[in-house]
Amino acid sequence: MTKLEKAKLNDEELKQVAGGSAYDLADDSRFLNSLNGSTGRYGPWKIHNSKDRLLAIENAWAKLGIGIICPGDPTDYDTKIQYVLIDGNNITPITQEQARQHAMEVTGHHMTYKEWHW
Repeated sequence: MTKLEKAKLNDEELKQVAGGSAYDLADDSRFLNSLNGSTGRYGPWKIHNSKDRLLAIENAWAKLGIGIICPGDPTDYDTKIQYVLIDGNNITPITQEQARQHAMEVTGHHMTYKEWHW
């Protein structure tokens, strides 16, 4: 069992955390592509229609110590996505922006919104 599989959040915990959607995953692909080229630049339609693209984004985040949890179908436009910071045996729910900040700190590549969201 992986650390993320152990990180089941109950409904009350999920309500406390910022979630996302296929649109947020599209932003993740833009960010990760600009950060280190680890994914393509996918729009929401490409995310919506491909679990392979979701897996590429999930793997890119994992290499930076970030997990994403999708309780529903991750290719649905309105699915809720939970970002978590994995630090040893500790798994902490974080926002998408906190995930980006962590990734920039890990890589040492700091970008403004305009630098990656084009």
